[in-house]
Amino acid sequence: MKAIIPVAGAGTKLRPHTYTQPKALIPLAGRTILSIIVDQLVEAGIREFVFVVGYLGEKIQHYVEKKYPDLTMHFVQQNSREGTGHAILLTREVVKNDEVLIVLGDTIVECDFKEVINAPHSLLGVKKVDDPRNFGVAELHESGTISRVIEKPQIPKSNLALVGMYKIRETEQMYQCLEDNVQKQLRSHDEFQLTDALECMIQHGVQFNAFKVNNWFDCGRKETLLETNAILLKKYKLATNPVLPYENTIIIPPVSIGEGCNIKNSIIGPNVAIGDNTVVSYSIVKDSIIGSFSNLYEVVLKSSLIGSDANIRGLSQSLNIGDNTEIDLG
Repeated sequence: MKAIIPVAGAGTKLRPHTYTQPKALIPLAGRTILSIIVDQLVEAGIREFVFVVGYLGEKIQHYVEKKYPDLTMHFVQQNSREGTGHAILLTREVVKNDEVLIVLGDTIVECDFKEVINAPHSLLGVKKVDDPRNFGVAELHESGTISRVIEKPQIPKSNLALVGMYKIRETEQMYQCLEDNVQKQLRSHDEFQLTDALECMIQHGVQFNAFKVNNWFDCGRKETLLETNAILLKKYKLATNPVLPYENTIIIPPVSIGEGCNIKNSIIGPNVAIGDNTVVSYSIVKDSIIGSFSNLYEVVLKSSLIGSDANIRGLSQSLNIGDNTEIDLG
């Protein structure tokens, strides 16, 4: 089985960070979104990965090749962002007729991955949500098999959202449906959707079962990213770097601090992740993500997302700042 991870999106909802950093490489609980996904799949036994890259794709390739030198990797370029369906279609020559596990590159789920991989039928990951109109939605037969899927319905008939994880056995049919949709220019919400190809497969008799994930973390927006960071810091606290004593500094767990950081006269935490080689002085930081090689001096930050190589002086309450930024709030 091969894993397909589409990471070609521009991440417009996380700008300005995604002008210089792919969304999948944003730090999260001392790791990155992408490394959490790949680690889960490797632990389940998958050794061959297909990454669909586009915007800043060279950074994705450099990162995974350096971090996972023992894995078999393929990189497929999506030059025009025309949706997840278009992205998956581009992997056809690499995948051929092998079974695949598709995991979207901005989605972290918790489930029994080995059970999913070994299932005798194709599976779609689902979870109940309060408002399914912003997601792909699955409707079920009484038997538990999926009767229909639809992308972002205005009047949903189900509250089961597709979480962005798909185990596909019938890859030949999937690629044929994707190709037919592209040739016929069948778009939903101005893009070629993977959901539409799955519905095509269902109409042609392919059986999909639903599996409910234990947790689902959507990392596509600042608010949900910070919330996910807090949850995962608590979950991964034993796996993160041990907190070292810093000069005249109070650390309130859970906190992840990268290597080479210089922190003094500050209060850090709770729910803070700091990248490598960052300097923090005379500051208070809580519920925030701070990138690598940044410099914070006399700031008060809460619910903030700070990119790498940022330089901030003064006082603030909530910021959303990209890489290579300098701000003086004094």
